[in-house]
Amino acid sequence: MSTPEPTPPPNFLRTLIAADVARGAYGGRVVTRFPPEPNGYLHIGHAKAICLNFGLAQEFGGVCHLRYDDTNPETEREEYVAKILELVQWLGFDPRPNVFFASDYFGALYDYANHLIRKGLAYVCDLPDEEISRTRGSVSEAGTPSPYRSRSVAENLDLFARMQAGEFAEGSRVLRAKIDMANPNFKMRDPLLYRIKFAHHYRTGDRWKVYPFYDFAHCLSDAIEKITHSICTLEFENNRELYDWILAGCDIPEPPHQHEFARLNMTYTVMSKRRFLRLVTEGHVDGWDDPRMPTLAGLRRRGVTPEALRHFAERVGVAKANSMVEVELFESTLRDDLNRRAPRAMAVLHPLKVRLLDRTGHDVRGTWFPLDTAAPARFARDKNARVVPMGEALYIDASDFAETPPNGWHRLCPGGVVRLVFGPVIRCELAVRDAAGRITELVCKVLAEGEAKPKGTLQWVDAATAVPAEFRLYDRLVRVEKPTPDDFIDELNPNSLEVVTGLVERAAAQRPDEAHWQFQRVGYFFRDPVAAAEGRLVFNRTTGLREGWKEDASPAPQARLPSTPLRPREVGPPRPLSPQVAARYDALVGRWDIPDAAARTIAASDDTTALFESAVKVASPAATAVFVANVLVGELRSVGREASSVNAAAIGELVALVEGGTIGPAQGKQVLVVLLAEGGDPAEIVSRLGLSKISDPLAITTWLDDVLHRHPAEFERLQAGQGSLLGYFVGQVLKLSGGRADTTAVAAALSRRLKR
Repeated sequence: MSTPEPTPPPNFLRTLIAADVARGAYGGRVVTRFPPEPNGYLHIGHAKAICLNFGLAQEFGGVCHLRYDDTNPETEREEYVAKILELVQWLGFDPRPNVFFASDYFGALYDYANHLIRKGLAYVCDLPDEEISRTRGSVSEAGTPSPYRSRSVAENLDLFARMQAGEFAEGSRVLRAKIDMANPNFKMRDPLLYRIKFAHHYRTGDRWKVYPFYDFAHCLSDAIEKITHSICTLEFENNRELYDWILAGCDIPEPPHQHEFARLNMTYTVMSKRRFLRLVTEGHVDGWDDPRMPTLAGLRRRGVTPEALRHFAERVGVAKANSMVEVELFESTLRDDLNRRAPRAMAVLHPLKVRLLDRTGHDVRGTWFPLDTAAPARFARDKNARVVPMGEALYIDASDFAETPPNGWHRLCPGGVVRLVFGPVIRCELAVRDAAGRITELVCKVLAEGEAKPKGTLQWVDAATAVPAEFRLYDRLVRVEKPTPDDFIDELNPNSLEVVTGLVERAAAQRPDEAHWQFQRVGYFFRDPVAAAEGRLVFNRTTGLREGWKEDASPAPQARLPSTPLRPREVGPPRPLSPQVAARYDALVGRWDIPDAAARTIAASDDTTALFESAVKVASPAATAVFVANVLVGELRSVGREASSVNAAAIGELVALVEGGTIGPAQGKQVLVVLLAEGGDPAEIVSRLGLSKISDPLAITTWLDDVLHRHPAEFERLQAGQGSLLGYFVGQVLKLSGGRADTTAVAAALSRRLKR
């Protein structure tokens, strides 16, 4: 039984596509694409893009293409092509028969380049790369036109044909678009379209001597495939203007449109194929599929399931602003999935022998899952039970015994009493030592039920039947929360892999068809497929049973310097306003009690001022001003709308919903996106999309339990009286609930938990 597929939450892309379909854009078609470059393995960030593009196409009855953007012959390989398709399919999406290659369009792209030349929109430039960069200008200065910009159409056509014929040296000439060297967008200052490259292409061989740059090939490949919604990450936002210019210059009818979303950035994680290649080539990891790597191949070998990745992509959501996702959210999602699918068994990673006195020798019975109702179909009812051999000798983990136990110790110690999982209660009578004084064996007495109260419960394996196995204990590859882009090698975790040889109970070793396991009190593990093919029993730790990883301790504090008073930060006077804006500003602050910064933003235009003065009739002045200035103005700018086109009363109603606590700020922005795309009533949108704050006790308790489970140390400090952590835990529940949990209900539930 796997994690149920989540219901897709609303986001601006779903809203945008729904609006396009409703108005009949592209004849009602929805065609998306996932366009990887085959120069490395896919990683977890690509998983989000795959789920988004294929998921949107499925949701709207369309198709999603897998297109390899293979325009750089020096870095691309067949190995990567095959692995990309394999992992997209593993993730749960089959793009066939819609698998395409940009290299298939090289002839068409070459023709489009000549089309731009004939229209006087492209020219061959002989400047070297350094000179092209230098003459692009700066933020404050326009670029300098190339001396070759005025070449005739005939000369440019001839030179471009000779570039393709191989008559010129590699790198000696490029084809540039002729746009505007003073454009504030540097992408529009006569960008490069083609370069000379004498390299063997893995699909087209040596036929081509010129290869298109990404910006030229990408948009035209979209057009050739009749893509409707070209969805890419935010780093390509500045490329959108060039994307549209090229399609217009090539006279593409009904061109596709580019839409950007925030890429996945995750703490303690490096996500860059260039950095992955360095890790592999320098030997820091054992290949692209090393289980420490955040590549999909590495995650799969570690035991991450495609269902968990799809669920994680939905939990992360789709946003317009870049942010950092905590890796703990991924680990929590993974545990949720494995908890439902992984049978329980016992394993001992650091064996310490235990000899039982007064042991009758009969076996005990255990279950693969805690309850039959929790077991998947393959373990249902009687299949969920197993016989666990227990002889006169067994092994426990060495970490479960302490000769001098600390306070609060609930495991085994001299004279200590514990229960064995599924088995009897035992008391430690003697610790046997070798010649060097090391403890090699414990002698324990089996007690009758009720004879003594056990302090804890230990997992174990039978000495006569347990099977040796190798356990690879993987941890985070990077030891700092936010790795440095260029110096990340120095930030690698030296303890990211520990290999130990231990024992696993026979029943688990005899199920080669079962790959995922939860070894009790140890963690979630996955039978390594490479080792299994070689006939070896190796288990990779997928994740722990709960969050327990901590960043390296901070460096030792420096010697304290004599304290000196801090100088107050000097803040210059606000920028002077124009007479018209100043008049609107004075009227706003004279009539309404609103923040100064918000008033300045609202007063910047007549339309924004008029919108605020209409919206404020519904909600409070301060809340309305902050929402209009900090949220609405930016959203209008991103979609190219004017304030005069917005229903001010609806904005006021939306602010009132947020201010009154019906929805949170994040949900308020979601409703705003729908309002701008479709119009309508804010309350109806909240109801339709299910965005109201959640105060249901069961939901609140479930979220709170998850947070407390992942932050035990912080909860102990809260119980000890560190009241400042109350806000921390409320914030963690809000994060887990996507901002929908009612903070009053969370605080009340947390207060009840503290009184237990």
